[in-house]
Amino acid sequence: MAGIYAAFDVFPSSKGASTHIANFAQTLFDFTQGGLLCALAGNYLPVSQTEGNTSIKRLRLRNVNYLQRAEAFSAFVEANANTVSDVKIAHFRDSWGGLPLLHPKRKYATLYEVNGLPSIELPYRYPYLSDDLIQKLKSRELFCLQEVDAIVTPSQVTADYLTNLGIDERKITVIQNGAIIPESHPKPTHLPQKYIIYFGALQPWQGVDVLLKAFAGLKDYEDLYLLICNAGSKRMVKPYKKLAARLEIEQHVIWEQQLDQPDLWARVQHAIVSIAALKENSRNVTQGCSPLKILESLACGTPVIASNLPVVHELMQDNIHGKLVPAERPAMLSRAIRFLLDYPEAMEQMHTVSYIKNNFLWESKCNALKTIYEKLV
Repeated sequence: MAGIYAAFDVFPSSKGASTHIANFAQTLFDFTQGGLLCALAGNYLPVSQTEGNTSIKRLRLRNVNYLQRAEAFSAFVEANANTVSDVKIAHFRDSWGGLPLLHPKRKYATLYEVNGLPSIELPYRYPYLSDDLIQKLKSRELFCLQEVDAIVTPSQVTADYLTNLGIDERKITVIQNGAIIPESHPKPTHLPQKYIIYFGALQPWQGVDVLLKAFAGLKDYEDLYLLICNAGSKRMVKPYKKLAARLEIEQHVIWEQQLDQPDLWARVQHAIVSIAALKENSRNVTQGCSPLKILESLACGTPVIASNLPVVHELMQDNIHGKLVPAERPAMLSRAIRFLLDYPEAMEQMHTVSYIKNNFLWESKCNALKTIYEKLV
């Protein structure tokens, strides 16, 4: 028995998606006793490797645009999937990997892990996409949603969006993201005594510009710094550095790039507070998401200040695990940070690590996925 897991992502990487892939792919291959994982290689990973009874195949392409890479990945998944015998479950994270696995003569069960939809997310990255192309993306996504045997999504908001598309709610299961409780790490010696932290990628919907504007309202705290740990590409940093300069806070913003997990934990554990300033837009409100940074911060014992959105309500409560503030309101975000700075005893009363242990450990999330696999086969 074998499984196939397809992810149109660089794996492994410093992004939150990589953590999700690692946990769910391992669950699949433990269940099927091995198989094939198809992913992207980026610029540094080997295109082929074997780990135990799992074969990892990665596609490396240079100097091609997103859609060319996506189409190439579909062909890549199809070619490699045809080399695997006795497949029982094919699990994919996107329509690019899904289409070649949903051919009519398949003899295996299929599962679509919907974390995001290109038809909603790509227009933020490429604002000049034509309406015709977006409609083609939607048609491709809808085909995969209709044809697949089971759907897993990390947010009830996303599940509701899919049912509004006409997808049978009986085949949709919400399995929220998870976290592990890391061991304690010493504070990096180069960091200042007092800092707040943002970590993750710098996509427009993450609200890093809102955070920078909020931090500009805290200039009277002369010993306070903002640490931004970027999990994405370096090119995304440039516009935010320009904004920090315009706001005259660049001397108090520290930028770090693509940290490995222990180094990131060390920074989160010693931060005063972690920020998740998600914007109120179609990506976060209509499609939905499940921000790993919230769960991983709480697992490190660090309270979170986050946007007051339905997807956040699924993960944390106001004044219990941190503070919720209106989205895209820098002054309100600044005020919430100020409150926690001035009243540190409020943070001491917040429940973080025990909350994660009781509700969001990856082990429980992977067990929920395994239950779905058992029903499929």
